[in-house]
Amino acid sequence: MAAAPKVVATRCPPSLDSGSEDTDSLNVEDEEGWEDVEQEPDYQPPIVSLFSAETFPDVLTMLKHCKRKHDFDFLRAKEELGLDFYGLVKLVNYIRSEVKAGNQNPNIASAAFLEGDEYLRPVLEGDALLFSLDDLPDDCESGDKTSQGDGSLARVVELEEELRRLRSEFADYKLGVMFSSLEGPTEGSDASAPAIPSDPKRDDDSHYFTSYSHNNIHETMLKDTVRTDSYRDFIYENKDLFAGKVVLDVGCGTGILSMFCAKAGARKVIAVDNSDIINKAREIIYENKLGDVITCVRGKIEEVTLPVERVDVIISEWMGYCLLYEAMLDSVIWARDRYLAPDGLMVPSHCTLHIAPVHDPDYVADRILFWHSVYGFSMTSMITGMHKEVNVRHHSPSTITGSSSPFLQLPLHTITPSELTFDRAFESVITGDSEGLDGFIIWFDTFFLPSRGDSVPADAKAETWKGKGVAFTTGPSGKETHWEQASLFRDWKEEPRPALEKGGKISGRVGYKKQLHNSRELGINVQWEVVGSDGKMVERGKQLWTL
Repeated sequence: MAAAPKVVATRCPPSLDSGSEDTDSLNVEDEEGWEDVEQEPDYQPPIVSLFSAETFPDVLTMLKHCKRKHDFDFLRAKEELGLDFYGLVKLVNYIRSEVKAGNQNPNIASAAFLEGDEYLRPVLEGDALLFSLDDLPDDCESGDKTSQGDGSLARVVELEEELRRLRSEFADYKLGVMFSSLEGPTEGSDASAPAIPSDPKRDDDSHYFTSYSHNNIHETMLKDTVRTDSYRDFIYENKDLFAGKVVLDVGCGTGILSMFCAKAGARKVIAVDNSDIINKAREIIYENKLGDVITCVRGKIEEVTLPVERVDVIISEWMGYCLLYEAMLDSVIWARDRYLAPDGLMVPSHCTLHIAPVHDPDYVADRILFWHSVYGFSMTSMITGMHKEVNVRHHSPSTITGSSSPFLQLPLHTITPSELTFDRAFESVITGDSEGLDGFIIWFDTFFLPSRGDSVPADAKAETWKGKGVAFTTGPSGKETHWEQASLFRDWKEEPRPALEKGGKISGRVGYKKQLHNSRELGINVQWEVVGSDGKMVERGKQLWTL
């Protein structure tokens, strides 16, 4: 997808389906995060049973059901264990955790689950029961009948104070879970409360999924005709691969690929996305009268439950800058290993990464030398760090000073996540004299082949592809795409640059590695040496860039 990035997934059990023909069978249209509860005051989310996927209109009905059917008295446990709000949260999550593990008779006698913060983290995401804990009656008898009380003013004051305390604790708990940071208690703090960081850090996923909630990124992708036409052409030109089949669209966005598949005759299409865009996709699908074929599912593909065990085709537009930025391919591979039938098809089927040397004096003058004199002032400190970052832009073919070198091919039917961290050799023949090597650019080609047995030659180029299926390039010799190319400009530190001579060679290694602080970001390392046409060494270098 366009590199702008797919906050916590809202996963709903199948039984939440209202049964309406206009409602997706696996998902309710919840917004992400704890804010959901207060967005529509008139809407009361169903309460999921502690011991099954059954749902109930309110918490007391659910607890009575648990007492009758599962012989578990939640209110009595609350009273006997003397649980406050946080203790109730831990009790709920402990039971859900045990049931999820297959234990229908959790042991609460030891109260060991109350130790530590493990069970402050929700087991069932978007758990409406946790929102209802401050509505529980004070004692187990009140759960079955209305308390008659003596109407004493002191009792009313006591109850109001208890309600204020519970609401305060509940608000703190929501913040703690929203930040997803259950750190140990600081000195002097309440050990039973979840620690709330004073400076919450962005996790690997939240920014990524949130950025795909906005219209602009989807408009950019849809208007990229190289991208969108390639998917459409492959699907429509190979309708036999989709007719009557079950298709999984991972990261569906607006649902465009799902709708192409539905129009090609797919029997069922499951469109999965963890961004707010899924709500727009659902509307778009029904607007185009395809709701009987396409089911939208909100959540991470690794966490949602699909209505099928196997699919015939997995389609996804997962590609990011430098191909692997955003690490969405990891999710696609997970979906392949979990859901794709043994003879199933991946669309696209292959991708190839290319690197080429570049000499671009106009870019250097505009972005680097500019800072040497700005309205007569030197601002060279602004240059510091610029060379460490990957710059995404479209290059004119005239700036490419050597042949491109394919350094990694990704066969989507078989590639594994471990292969996405690599160090590969490359070699480029210098095609013209120039003042020196400014850096490198990286791009990728994408291939859509109609059979699992089809292969792409190691030296194949999408712009000259004459084989089966469809192919497109994001390189400088093709039509510009929203991916453009990744520019890796070297840090010269003002020393003279050795000239490049036609017929010489640039060889070396290029490596990709996920960033430690955010696995969706990339570190790209290039080592190179330049040899002249006479075989003599001209220079060596190495540099690390981040994206």
